[in-house]
Amino acid sequence: MKVKLLTLAASGLLVSSIVQANSSTQIPTKTQIDNVFADIKSTNPGCSVGVIKDGKLIHKAGYGLANMELNVPLDGSHVHRIASVSKQFTAMAVQLLAEEGKIDLNADIRKYLPELRDYKVSVTINAMLGHFSGMGDYDFVDAELDKEALKLKSTMGGEFRLGNEDYLTIQEFYDYVKTMPLRNKPNQEFRYSNYAYFLLSMLVERVSGESLRAYSERRIFKPLGMSNTFFSDEPTEIVKNRASGYSKNENGKYITSMTNLFWVGDGGLHTNVEDMAKWDAYFYNPSLGKNPQKLLAQFMHPNNDQITIEGRKYANGQFIGEKDDIEIVYHSGGWLGTITNYERIPEKKYASIVFCNDTSIDIAKRVKDLRKLVL
Repeated sequence: MKVKLLTLAASGLLVSSIVQANSSTQIPTKTQIDNVFADIKSTNPGCSVGVIKDGKLIHKAGYGLANMELNVPLDGSHVHRIASVSKQFTAMAVQLLAEEGKIDLNADIRKYLPELRDYKVSVTINAMLGHFSGMGDYDFVDAELDKEALKLKSTMGGEFRLGNEDYLTIQEFYDYVKTMPLRNKPNQEFRYSNYAYFLLSMLVERVSGESLRAYSERRIFKPLGMSNTFFSDEPTEIVKNRASGYSKNENGKYITSMTNLFWVGDGGLHTNVEDMAKWDAYFYNPSLGKNPQKLLAQFMHPNNDQITIEGRKYANGQFIGEKDDIEIVYHSGGWLGTITNYERIPEKKYASIVFCNDTSIDIAKRVKDLRKLVL
């Protein structure tokens, strides 16, 4: 679930639908939007795509295959694992707990998870939300950066292979992460940390008495009508209408690429285009929490106004930056056979949702092409 400024590529088209919206902006035709993904072959995996303008889902489409083995085409309704785009939902769960008065965002995480390693310095929940906690990331698994860190081994005693080969339960992974030292001092710089967001899922569980999956279902997804959205924390469950993940090997041939890691918080959310359109609508008509407007303002406020990342700020699982003097709120994600992007331009009431199950696709280019076409 490492953040990448993802590149968007595409291939061929299969099924597409478009809804016309009343707007002063000229809405592009179905064919024009389809052409952005026209090079995705119908025999390859591809992307589920949604385009939102003025509160309307003006385009929902699938390009390529949801499942290569069964030759099932993507049709715009399939459920995708969305990798790091999940982080904004974890952050919303944390913000809801703060609004309830159950946590203090400026408190040390060890106030709620005292079994964590003593970092010898306060690491606040807010710092974890904004990636300036000093915590490490998945490159810490081999423990090369600190001799004190736990060195994971495979079941055969060899190198631990993170992703779809070796396996850890949520508790086993927590037992590992809670021993990890900080990578650098908190509040100094932006350093992306999946560990921090995983620990936030454990915070939600400890404080609410519910798993992140159950809490977010009750407080976020059910109220917003997101019936196809959930944090998948069970590796053996059946996910109806799921898009399988694929990557290319060194010979350029497609291989199945599905994770067997099912801890959540840093990633793990499953959803589809229509549910993400409901999430997008929330930002224009907030309805969550006891004081919806105040909660949304808190959610959109950068976790640290002084720390920027190449001119961008970070607010609770969202990058906020400017392109051509227009504010863009976005996050991307990528993990094994998944590559995703959700971008919102509030001023234009525009958003794009691109969930791909082929990691060879240049996603950033396609996101940019959609933005140019619609705006």
